[in-house]
Amino acid sequence: MSEPLVALSGVTKTYAGITALSDVGFTIAAGEAVCLAGENGSGKSTLIKILAGVERPDRGTIAFSGQVQGPLTPRASTEAGIKVIFQDFSLFPNLTVAENIAFSAELGEGVRLVRRARMLKLARATLERIGVDIPLGAVVETLSVAHKQLVAIARALATEARLIIMDEPTTALTEREVRGLLTIIRRLKADGVAVLFVSHKLAEVLEVCEQVVVLRNGQKVAEGPANDFDAASLTRHMTGRDVAEEPPAPLPADAPMLLQVQGLSKAGAFEDVSFNLHSGEVLGVSGLLGSGRTALAKALFGLVAPEAGRITLDGREVPGGDPIAAAAAGIGYVPEDRLTEGLFLTQSIVQNIAIGRLDAHARMGGVLDLPGLLNEARNWLVRLKVKAPDPDAPVRSLSGGNQQRVVLARWMARSPRVLILNGPSVGVDVGSKAEIHGIIAELAAQGLGVIVISDDLPELLATCHRILVMKGGRMVEDIPGGSVDETELAHRLAS
Repeated sequence: MSEPLVALSGVTKTYAGITALSDVGFTIAAGEAVCLAGENGSGKSTLIKILAGVERPDRGTIAFSGQVQGPLTPRASTEAGIKVIFQDFSLFPNLTVAENIAFSAELGEGVRLVRRARMLKLARATLERIGVDIPLGAVVETLSVAHKQLVAIARALATEARLIIMDEPTTALTEREVRGLLTIIRRLKADGVAVLFVSHKLAEVLEVCEQVVVLRNGQKVAEGPANDFDAASLTRHMTGRDVAEEPPAPLPADAPMLLQVQGLSKAGAFEDVSFNLHSGEVLGVSGLLGSGRTALAKALFGLVAPEAGRITLDGREVPGGDPIAAAAAGIGYVPEDRLTEGLFLTQSIVQNIAIGRLDAHARMGGVLDLPGLLNEARNWLVRLKVKAPDPDAPVRSLSGGNQQRVVLARWMARSPRVLILNGPSVGVDVGSKAEIHGIIAELAAQGLGVIVISDDLPELLATCHRILVMKGGRMVEDIPGGSVDETELAHRLAS
């Protein structure tokens, strides 16, 4: 029997007395996909950094093809064929597709002069290897997220990758793009390339991986063939508890009307969109890439100016294209990309909440009641169970789930009437996801109207009273909650 491609044994890592990994070991064979599962803070990122040579373990061994390695450096890891594709892809946005793919390979060979013909040949051959067609001269910053990810995979293959580590590879992809990525992973495995797959989306994990390794609080708590796990058991190992979600109870027939959208249109984005939202209702909006769902969400909050139609909240018309007016009317918006659109990453956790309440704590002469403002923000941290050891630490220090709670807290502090959540659980672990869904249910129980924009089908089914389906910028179907299962909903989105 041949030696595994990578073998870890007894890997332990501590930071300032806090154990990030404790006695972790497992193997990865050539052509095998292994899922590394665990909640935020479980030790996944530390383990990836150790394999990449960025961090060194305090104890334990790492062997490549049976050869135990000394202190692992980024160069040694790269030369061994280990490539990490991080969530931000780490591409050069101002360079072309071909330049990004060939850069590392050319650098590794010590090339000093650009050899354009060779570069194009290498990039073309690498893209053909994974069966995708992307213009080689396209500048990377103009590409979709899915295409950027494919460029990152191709760059790894151009340098003879033997193990590709994918850190949350499907976070920003649509359902269709995820299917394409899983197909490419299967091609890589057939070609002998191993994959270490880190994802919060359990269905994808179980579909593409042969083995599963689960970390919790820095320790390996489960390991075995993927066929031995299902979503429920994997969740239980990751969180240490059962996380079961049931569809919401039916909305009362006499629930008052809250929001009315009539004939909303924006050329090239959406057309003649009409729907109602009741007090206490959670309304889902879903659709494939290009359906217009995100543009609609932004239009409801005034970030996109509609060319026709009207939005009425509590019987009063909300001016279009004016986010300040929308917020003043009682509409809140939590964006899908919280890192670039929802948070001030270098500012403290409490300041990110407090920024939405400056007017409420202003005193005569423009003096700000700073103690009152910050105390209110800290109370929201407690109410939403934000795990923040130091509320004055930068918000970027938090996990994805806690960052999302901070954005939610900022809006909840403003007491909105309608809250629009665009991808509310994107990039958060399964435990945090269930807790965010619980927050959505609590908001609805308090009488808020909640609009959930998502292509996460289990999320829609678990949280929504109704699901609106968009295609080509139009609302084509209104599906009552509990009337379809995940398979049927996927069919209706794709058909």
